[in-house]
Amino acid sequence: MPVGTITLAVDTGKGLAADAIFRDEINTFRRMPGASVCELTKFAFDADIPSRKLLASLFHVVFLYGKRKHRCTDLFIEVNPRHRRFYQAMLGFEPIGALKTNESVEAPSQLMWLKVSDIAAQIARLAGREACARSLYPLFLPPQDQTAVLARLSESLPSYGAWLN
Repeated sequence: MPVGTITLAVDTGKGLAADAIFRDEINTFRRMPGASVCELTKFAFDADIPSRKLLASLFHVVFLYGKRKHRCTDLFIEVNPRHRRFYQAMLGFEPIGALKTNESVEAPSQLMWLKVSDIAAQIARLAGREACARSLYPLFLPPQDQTAVLARLSESLPSYGAWLN
């Protein structure tokens, strides 16, 4: 039974969904040498299953995929401002630019950014350690489980083996 979903959108010639509102802000990051920008979209999690561990695992797997397969350097998410504190406290996202209106959902929108190398550092420092109310990183997979997830992805995705390292 699925409990959550998230999509990692990788910057291509078509851009990211957040470009519709925040193109100038994201372009600042695109111009950095070696940059590969990605965006988290279509995030949903079953509120009837209050499992921070499952939530952390979902974010961890998408991180592994984005970092290993697409070499993402900068991760963006567009959120309603009422969710801003969650992404700041639990994952370390930083707000970028001013609030804007997302016309497609007729709601305010905040662009948030996180450097992928900072995610990796938090995982290395905190994953598998004692849980803390202020971060999801201690609930991320410990190193031995990360290895198992990478191996599983290698088995299930035909071209995965080429980008394991």
